[in-house]
Amino acid sequence: MNEQRQYATAVMEEWLTHPQELGKKPARLEIAGEFDLHDLHYYIFKFKKSVFDSWRVAVCGGYEGDSLGHCGHIFSEMEPYDPSTAEEKCVEMVEKMRQYWMDRAAGEEDGDQNADNAGGNFVGFVLLSTPTLDVAEFCRVLKEDWGIECPEESENTEDQGTAVAFYEDGMMATVGLMEAKVPDGEAEYWANSNFMTRDKSIAAAQNHQAHLLVAVLGKNSPMKAGELFVKIASTCLKASNALGIYDCGTVWLPEDYIRFAMVMKDGEFPLTNLVFVGLYQNEKGVSSWTNGLRSFGKEELEVIESGQSPSEVYELVLNISSYILQEGAVLRDGETLGYSAEQKLPIKLSQGVFVEGQSLKIGF
Repeated sequence: MNEQRQYATAVMEEWLTHPQELGKKPARLEIAGEFDLHDLHYYIFKFKKSVFDSWRVAVCGGYEGDSLGHCGHIFSEMEPYDPSTAEEKCVEMVEKMRQYWMDRAAGEEDGDQNADNAGGNFVGFVLLSTPTLDVAEFCRVLKEDWGIECPEESENTEDQGTAVAFYEDGMMATVGLMEAKVPDGEAEYWANSNFMTRDKSIAAAQNHQAHLLVAVLGKNSPMKAGELFVKIASTCLKASNALGIYDCGTVWLPEDYIRFAMVMKDGEFPLTNLVFVGLYQNEKGVSSWTNGLRSFGKEELEVIESGQSPSEVYELVLNISSYILQEGAVLRDGETLGYSAEQKLPIKLSQGVFVEGQSLKIGF
C-alpha cells in the first residue's frame, strides 16, 4: 500500500469514527476501487459498521498526483455497497460536495460573510533524522504546552507507535510516521525559498531520512484549524530527531517555527507559521508571493517587480495577509487598497507568476 492509499485509509477510518458518523471505528474497511474526476484522484471504500453488517460505500479524495494532501472530499451516505454502482455513487457524492463549496464561494463573492468557511485543510511534513515517533512523549508535550488531550495508543495494533489521531473541538487531527523521505525531492527543492535561513533549511531537508505527516481537517473554522495545526506541528518539532518542517512552500527550522507559534500564548494568531511570504529580486525589481492563504479558502497574493525595497514589499504582503485573515477583508479584482485614503494600490486577479493557479496581484 503506497503512502497516499495508506493515508486515505487512515483519514477515512477517522471520519467514520466521528460521533456524528458511526461513533466508533468500522469493523471492516477496505479500498474497493479508484477513479479520477476533475483532474483529482479518489478512493472508493467499502466498510462495515459491525462484523455482521452489510458492506456500505464511502469516498475519500481528491488528491493531486502523488500528493498526500487532499481537498477534503470525505463522505458516505451510509448506502449499501454495490460493486456495479459504487463508482457512480461516489462520483455523485463528490459532485454534491463540490457544488456545496462552489455555492459557498459564490456567496462570498456576493458579499455573504457566512460563506467565509472555505478551506480548513492543513497538511505539513515534519522532517526527521530517524524514522521514530514517540507517541507518549508527543501527547505529554501537547498537553503540557497547549492543554490538548490525545490518545497515546491506537486501537489498531498495526498503527501502534507509528500514528496518533484524535478530535479537538470537532476538528480531526492526525500525525503519522512515514519511514521515508518526502517524495520527489520536494523538501530539498522548496527549502531554497526560505531566504531567512536558506543554507540551514536546505541542510535540514537534505539530511532527513523520514517524516511525520501532520494534518488537521476543520472546514467549519479554518482559523481554529490553522491554530490547531500549528500547535500540533510545533509539538512534533520539539522531538530530538526533528530537523524542520516542510510546509507552505518552504522549510522552517524547529526553533523558528516554535518561536513563531508561541505568539498564541499571548492570544495572537500565528500568521507567520501559516502563510509564508517569499521574496525574489532581479534587475527588474522585487517580487513577492504568499503560500498558505489557499488553506483558508483565499487567493494567494503576489507583487511583481516592484521598485520598492525588499523589506517594504515583504511588510506590505504580510500586512495584507493579516488584513484578509484576521479582519475578514475581501479583495476583489479591479478594486484598490492602501494604507491611507490617498494611496490606491490596484488589485488584479490573473494567472500566478510564482504560485500555481490564479493570484491577486497588488500593484506596489
